[in-house]
Amino acid sequence: MEKKTIYPCIRLGEGDLNPRVITCGDPVRAGEIAKLLDDSVLVNTCREFHSYSVKWKGVPVSVVSHGVGCGGASTAFESIFKTGVKAIIRVGTCGGMQDGIDAGKIVIATAACREDGVTDRMLPPAYPAICDTEIVCALEDAAQEAHEDYEKGIILTTALLYPSLMGSNVKLYAKAGVKALENEVAGLLVLAGIYGAKAGAILAADAKAFELIDAADYNPSQESVKSAVARQIKIALNALVSIKV
Repeated sequence: MEKKTIYPCIRLGEGDLNPRVITCGDPVRAGEIAKLLDDSVLVNTCREFHSYSVKWKGVPVSVVSHGVGCGGASTAFESIFKTGVKAIIRVGTCGGMQDGIDAGKIVIATAACREDGVTDRMLPPAYPAICDTEIVCALEDAAQEAHEDYEKGIILTTALLYPSLMGSNVKLYAKAGVKALENEVAGLLVLAGIYGAKAGAILAADAKAFELIDAADYNPSQESVKSAVARQIKIALNALVSIKV
């Protein structure tokens, strides 16, 4: 019998994950999501990469945490795609970059600016990081069915959390209409393009981006953020199970 390939980070192989995956950074959040769903089974844990098999509305789904930052997350995303996964939606938090995108606001991504520090080593910068249109439409439909007030548009994936001594392009991107900032989505979208899979993201703002406010004002534990995170997870799940794979 041929030996099964076990892929790095997630420590799983072909067929170990369901074709549809919800992914988030925090392994604790991944466990909390899994507990909300039916037939939850812990498949494997390795460092910050925790994987669960669950069902939502009778449809098999996997929940996988990817950690913080595009480096480790991209290795996890590529490993996930190598197991045969066909559709991924990332749920998580972001920093708002426009007026009205404050703590508790939900943002549906359409594409990501690639300042992640990783994907430029995969493909030239001209290669776009674009969300799958079917996933974007499914997320919008699910948000509207939930009567959710949301924003939709381009987000920025950056390698930095805090502003550095060299500065950043956040204010420039904000002037160009970019909606929000986070740390992993561009890697997911580029890899989905490479592997011919579907990918998208829905994010809950936990504050304004640090380049636009003082970091002392950052309070991700406030109730408006917790509520938005819970709402976005349900929206993502409803969207994911409607996707053809």
